[in-house]
Amino acid sequence: MMKLTILAAIAASAAAFAPAAPAATTTSLAAFESELGSQPPLGFFDPLGMLDEADQARFDRLRFVEIKHGRVAQLAFLGQIVTRNGIHLPGNIDYAGHSFDSFGNGWAALEGPNAIPQEGFSQILLFVGFLEASVMIDVEGTGNEHIGDFRNGYIDFGWDTFDEETKLSKRAIELNNGRAAMMGILGLMVHEQLGGELPIVGPM
Repeated sequence: MMKLTILAAIAASAAAFAPAAPAATTTSLAAFESELGSQPPLGFFDPLGMLDEADQARFDRLRFVEIKHGRVAQLAFLGQIVTRNGIHLPGNIDYAGHSFDSFGNGWAALEGPNAIPQEGFSQILLFVGFLEASVMIDVEGTGNEHIGDFRNGYIDFGWDTFDEETKLSKRAIELNNGRAAMMGILGLMVHEQLGGELPIVGPM
């Protein structure tokens, strides 16, 4: 089941980045070589040619997806480290008295003898759907500055106090951390099936 899920996730990611029909106006690859994320040691890295004959709208869409996937992967990787080190929310997850730490970590929380009940998993999916449809979106006309800026006029955390150089630096850090986290969580999903023990993460 887990192997099928991993393959499905990879296929879904590939579909998200699948080449679209060429637009009427295309942009030279050189126009993207100075974009955020094109940095040492790899520089501009597009081995699958997803930006061949792409226009700016195509690039912006891919960047939007990359940032969102990276953010989700960072949360997932951090969740693995935290729960596998015995840190869970206090109290019970339901009225029946099941504590948060009574369920498995990682994939074991979704499938197996210690998995969250289907009703609970359905609630998680509904909540994620709500975030996807109503929160993690870029609302036009609210002052957002770049792709992936989801402040929408009501969240700031001091962003407007930074100068442009600092903003670019922080965006590049987030982008790179997201890329590393996507590889990291995929690696953990594979190791969960292989078993054994990993540094920091612990027993799989």
